[in-house]
Amino acid sequence: MSSPGVDGDPKPPCLPRNGLVKLPGQPNGLGAASITKGTPAAKNRPCQPPPPPTLPPPSLAAPLPRAALAGGLCPPAGLPLGGPASAPVPGPPVERPPLATDEKILNGLFWYFSACEKCVLAQVCKAWRRVLYQPKFWAGLTPVLHAKELYNVLPGGEKEFVNLQGFAARGFEGFCLVGVSDLDICEFIDNYALSKKGVKAMSLKRSTITDAGLEVMLEQMQGVVRLELSGCNDFTEAGLWSSLSARITSLSVSDCINVADDAIAAISQLLPNLAELSLQAYHVTDTALAYFTARQGHSTHTLRLLSCWEITNHGVVNVVHSLPNLTALSLSGCSKVTDDGVELVAENLRKLRSLDLSWCPRITDMALEYVACDLHRLEELVLDRCVRITDTGLSYLSTMSSLRSLYLRWCCQVQDFGLKHLLAMRSLRLLSLAGETPAPPPVPPRWSRVRVPHGALGGGCPRSATAHLPPTVGCPLLTTTGLSGLVQLQELEELELTNCPGATPELFKYFSQHLPRCLVIE
Repeated sequence: MSSPGVDGDPKPPCLPRNGLVKLPGQPNGLGAASITKGTPAAKNRPCQPPPPPTLPPPSLAAPLPRAALAGGLCPPAGLPLGGPASAPVPGPPVERPPLATDEKILNGLFWYFSACEKCVLAQVCKAWRRVLYQPKFWAGLTPVLHAKELYNVLPGGEKEFVNLQGFAARGFEGFCLVGVSDLDICEFIDNYALSKKGVKAMSLKRSTITDAGLEVMLEQMQGVVRLELSGCNDFTEAGLWSSLSARITSLSVSDCINVADDAIAAISQLLPNLAELSLQAYHVTDTALAYFTARQGHSTHTLRLLSCWEITNHGVVNVVHSLPNLTALSLSGCSKVTDDGVELVAENLRKLRSLDLSWCPRITDMALEYVACDLHRLEELVLDRCVRITDTGLSYLSTMSSLRSLYLRWCCQVQDFGLKHLLAMRSLRLLSLAGETPAPPPVPPRWSRVRVPHGALGGGCPRSATAHLPPTVGCPLLTTTGLSGLVQLQELEELELTNCPGATPELFKYFSQHLPRCLVIE
């Protein structure tokens, strides 16, 4: 302990080697870097050697201690660091926040991190969390919550619903709930502050929601305009009739075994403002597509019919007449659609910008001729697993000046000569010749007892839903020489060659030299 000084004040404690001491804050606001009473800094230091006879020049003054720098304090003007206070202090020092907590810097820095990294960074300190929990950093992201994550187990064995305040602070407008029940959804509505009006999109996957739960959810959550139901086998078509609201503009239904033609009738009559419809249903027939009326014709611009195995060219007729304003159409996995159906699409849907004909084994080069002649606005064309497409079909596509994305995965008859036709497509930005195993058209679950039509999984596939997938080699006839010619597409931004036999390490090196702006996926 230090002994009292001459004037009754306690002597300062032993100082560090740099000659400065961190004193308690003073009423004058100088803080820890101030020196009391204007006395020399070396006065009353019994534990320090006597001061030198001359003061060191300002350039040799000792630096501020690390604690002072961390606090962002500056020495008073005119006061040499480590020397006596020979001049009065003009005013309080200028305080600057440390760089690590400067919100202006953090607001720019955090944009460079992924969503998962932001979740980790938000746990560093309160200052970082305050910045990161701004809704702008989470726009467009959808949290995925599993049923087991919605509850905390208390010591007594009881369950308590988790605190969702962190999600509300970030302003999430959409949620994906996996494996939930009617009770879980009710608990979510009661505990999430923004559930009534703030949630715009809801996705339920592999859940046991019933007709009653679906009705309560859409009645309570008045802000929901985008709805996705995937793998929910406990609700029925009657539940759709009783719960669907006219405010819904986007609906996706997949792997729900109780969805059939009557469900499409409910959708067409109850959703006049529907803009996007994605449907994967094994029981839907051509009759269902006749339910669409002129009301959807004005509003619906996107229609995805995925693995609707019973739909034929007659169903396509109903689509093109009822929905003339479509800009995106997918017939992926509709194995009964032929070239005649594609001709109907090309002649009547002139506004199309995206067309997906993947996993349609009956499509031939003739269909591509129809597409090239009539769809002048088309920007994306997906032909994955169209095994009858040859070089002749690619010659038709070479005349399409607006096409930007072309997918030819598993087009096993395409050869080097066909690639030469693509070299004339200067607008092409993405080309996929990959052979990795894409997600095949989903097969119905065992309990649905749906007979898989012959050829529904592609040409030559057996009738069993567990049919063997094609080999991983996608375009086996393409050689290194043919692929090397793609360097003429200097505007190409992405080239996918995964598992392509002609793609060698030497070829990838060649592409890196001659296509420096293109992302080549090996």
